[in-house]
Amino acid sequence: MKNITNIQKFSIHDGDGIRTTVFFKGCPLKCTWCHNPETQRFEREMQVDREKCVGCGACAAVCPAGAVRMEDARPVLDTEKCTLCGKCENFCPAGVREIIGREYTVKELVKELMKDQMFYEESGGGVTLSGGEVMTMDMDYILAVAKELKRQDVTLTIDTCGYVPYEKFEKILPYVDTFLYDVKVMDPKLHKEYMGTDNKLILENLVRLAHDGARIYIRIPTIKEVNGNEQNMKETIAFLQEHDIHPAQVNLLPYHDTGSGKYRKLDMEYKGTNLHAPDREEMEAFVSLFVDAGFKNTKIGG
Repeated sequence: MKNITNIQKFSIHDGDGIRTTVFFKGCPLKCTWCHNPETQRFEREMQVDREKCVGCGACAAVCPAGAVRMEDARPVLDTEKCTLCGKCENFCPAGVREIIGREYTVKELVKELMKDQMFYEESGGGVTLSGGEVMTMDMDYILAVAKELKRQDVTLTIDTCGYVPYEKFEKILPYVDTFLYDVKVMDPKLHKEYMGTDNKLILENLVRLAHDGARIYIRIPTIKEVNGNEQNMKETIAFLQEHDIHPAQVNLLPYHDTGSGKYRKLDMEYKGTNLHAPDREEMEAFVSLFVDAGFKNTKIGG
């Protein structure tokens, strides 16, 4: 399981300096506001921008499996028949069909990442492995990439939701410079409602990771209706203090819906339409709570 949806160059919000971020496909959580729905499923899949489809029928004509049929001058995909051979993608004159997910060998991926080595060196940046959830991938593969990056003196950041067996963190820890660790909401019932799981394992792993000496950035996607309130922020602070966790940085990330348009392309429903970001004054008040509690390096965004 190592399908990659995107290798994003010149990232400045996924760790220190200028970074190249690798988005792996597959995640154990189903966050209501997920802005990368194409990374939720582990398997490769077809994405179709139906709004730009001209209804020409080329996709149905070339599909060798008969997985595409035309209804009311619009193509309909039978996912059970589709083999993701790519012919409809190649022959679509409007370019609205795209297979999401590509496999790279370790050698291929590292070669691509090292193209930006000059930018890493000049900015203090490096590589970030993200998702989906990179820690759910084949750890032999992830370790091989991490070891090769370390050999070439490239810093590595892991962006994680933390919902994996801790043994995976133990294996990768010696090769990781920073973990971007999501702490979405402290209430386990709310966590299950909005993420599909409770947060027990996530919080346990955070404690163990911190006590094992990891450099951690706590990242809190901040949604007014879910966790964007004083009570949740105080509970988060209390948890960090109780467990003697000293993150190198705390990032409060205001909710946005820029990924909502992707859902239609994947035949998925976006369920975050009634969610909002706290206003600037509220966000600044949350920052003050952390700063006053001793977490001096807290900021909006990151």
